[in-house]
Amino acid sequence: MRALVLSFLLFLGACATAPTAGPAASRDSLDAVARDYVALILEIGEREPGYVDAYYGPPEWAQAAQANPRDIPALMQGAASLTERLNAISVAGAEPAVAQRKAYLLAHVSAASARLRMLSGERLSFADEAEALFGVRPELRPLSDFDPILAQIDQLVPGDGELAARVAAFRGNFRIPADRLQVVFDASIAECRRRTLAHMNLPTNERFTLAFVTDKPWSGYNYYLGGAASRIEINTDQPIFTDRAIDLGCHEAYPGHHVYNALLEQTFVVERGWVEMSVYPLYSPMSFVAEGSANYGIDLAFPGDEAARFEQDVLLPLAGLTGAPVERKAELNALVRRLARAEYTIADDYLAGRIDRAEATQLLSRYMLTTPERAAQRVRFIDTYRSYIINYGLGRDVVQAWVERQGPDHWQGMETLLASQILPVDLF
Repeated sequence: MRALVLSFLLFLGACATAPTAGPAASRDSLDAVARDYVALILEIGEREPGYVDAYYGPPEWAQAAQANPRDIPALMQGAASLTERLNAISVAGAEPAVAQRKAYLLAHVSAASARLRMLSGERLSFADEAEALFGVRPELRPLSDFDPILAQIDQLVPGDGELAARVAAFRGNFRIPADRLQVVFDASIAECRRRTLAHMNLPTNERFTLAFVTDKPWSGYNYYLGGAASRIEINTDQPIFTDRAIDLGCHEAYPGHHVYNALLEQTFVVERGWVEMSVYPLYSPMSFVAEGSANYGIDLAFPGDEAARFEQDVLLPLAGLTGAPVERKAELNALVRRLARAEYTIADDYLAGRIDRAEATQLLSRYMLTTPERAAQRVRFIDTYRSYIINYGLGRDVVQAWVERQGPDHWQGMETLLASQILPVDLF
């Protein structure tokens, strides 16, 4: 078993057994509630595969959840009980971190309760669901609001035929050949890591493995394993472009998901013994911070035109590509980013049944400026993850605004965020 787990067990001592129902309110504590919260999340994970994104606490807790998970009604009752217990615990006079811990647990138990209601059959609107799970209510703008941006892109990428097809053809100049994917991603992630380590102190044993996979609804995924280790998977179902190698290297690894999880583990599980951070429920406020910071991390690591220069000088030669107009693509990407929230409106209509799969695919192709095949993959993502999509574009914008309000050292602001229990509501 990993050394981290051993040290964790030694720290917890007699507590490192399957969580119990918890002591009476008069003897209750945040530590006790946290142990039972972990049990709740692990048991929900037995009822919904994929709900637990990461777990690296005591293995016997996971084994107990697997052996005897409560049914959905009992889990809902358990979540309600945790909320009552948390509300009964006073943090008056406690250090700010302890008060924030209580707020963090309350928010995550609330999100777990909402997910359980969904698993029991309750249907929420797109915005209601996003707010219940991630703590943020997205604005759903009419698609016509995005048409002026499409008009700007139409001028940038001239030619005949549909705009999405023209943009796809232009991006084709940057497609990484299959036999060059490994070398391009190795170089990209190494540069993301170098730039991050110049500003952040990470655990000395942090590491990752990289694999290329197929038949997934996502383009990249970080599976955090604990012990400062990650397994990063890149989906090759659709073409991958050189700038996307930079995006995924930052988002999934440095200073994105790998760094976020490693800092949370070091700060809370190793140093404080706060067991709630040993489990990551995917449908929770945690994901708004995770995805938003991972996307903002791209611009943080490669400010200004540095990504374009790295792509031009390093990645394009490694991919065997020459003569591609990198500067024009950077301008295109900046405009396309402004289209991101059109996806929320399309997803809202699709999930509510107001449009069918074919129309959702067509609209995503038009407003995300991608091929029908990639748009269909995105519909598959929406089928799987639903309102989770708000965490990327909206999350990025909110995280960026918060970090840049903290002072001129944006890396310091980012590290503060990643090593904290700051909630989405706190970012506003």
